[in-house]
Amino acid sequence: MLKKSIFTLLAMISIGFQTSFADTIQLKDKASVSGKILAEKRDQLVVDVGYTVLLIPRNQVVKVSKSDAVEPAALIASLAPMVPAPVVVIPPAETRAGNYQTANTPPPIKDVRELVNVLGESVVQVRTPGGLGSGFIINEDGFLITNFHVIEGETQISVEAYHQKDGQLERKSYKDVKIIAVNKFQDMALLKIDDKNAPRFSRVLLGDSDSLAVGDSVFAIGSPLGLERTVTEGILSTKTREMQGELYMQTTAQINPGNSGGPLFNLRGEVIGITNMKITFGEGLGFAIPIGAVKFFLDHRDAFAYSNDNPSNPYRYLEPPSRTKQTLSAGK
Repeated sequence: MLKKSIFTLLAMISIGFQTSFADTIQLKDKASVSGKILAEKRDQLVVDVGYTVLLIPRNQVVKVSKSDAVEPAALIASLAPMVPAPVVVIPPAETRAGNYQTANTPPPIKDVRELVNVLGESVVQVRTPGGLGSGFIINEDGFLITNFHVIEGETQISVEAYHQKDGQLERKSYKDVKIIAVNKFQDMALLKIDDKNAPRFSRVLLGDSDSLAVGDSVFAIGSPLGLERTVTEGILSTKTREMQGELYMQTTAQINPGNSGGPLFNLRGEVIGITNMKITFGEGLGFAIPIGAVKFFLDHRDAFAYSNDNPSNPYRYLEPPSRTKQTLSAGK
């Protein structure tokens, strides 16, 4: 309906343009002519009056008053606000999948110093009566990832997190931490900080380890030997190191006890793996669980759900009978 009104208005303007914005020629005997002056010759004026063109001798003209005519293009442009602007849908920079987030377009590459300042709040220290490890927050509600072996056999878990205040990171300890899901065989655990007064947490983005190439720069943040927020840098040595039937990423970034469960980042600030072990008798031989396995674990967390009321329930399998026992049973 709006478009029809605009087209009608434009048609009316095109018809009445010449009369609405005409020049006025005052003639002798108090007569006048209104129209568009097409040409001004030495002895006459050529005037378009709409239905014909008049040639007016100069000796009959007393005065010429020219209108401030508005060009059609300018007139149409002035009507532009009447036409609704097209709706432009800008896709979000990030996509939330379950309880973690990924970037829709790759973030810009930055140096490690810049990224550490941004990501410092997202990396935490996980403490249990039996030891400590690292972890990282994956959403604002306090869900975090660590290694299963960091919390194995433990139910009393605390998390040391860091919050920005006046440009500085302040440490705060949270004691009410629940185990949400575990995957013992791939060494992953999903925890949640459940303290009532906990603020919204700063979280990381999960990246894509498949897009990495051998030789790409990576860095880890964790608490090796309890030295919180330690940063180590290196390269990706290989993406497919097979160990005990599982594939790991190998890196020269230094990994030590206490780094377990911490994030391995690319230079876009995305987590591309969970640091979980090293070869103790060598240097620069650290390993991380690829982020693809972590996403699978999170996407199917119900299959790995953990009951805090029955800590023995996940993956409780009976030992298979030995051949000897089978033979004795058959003999009886």
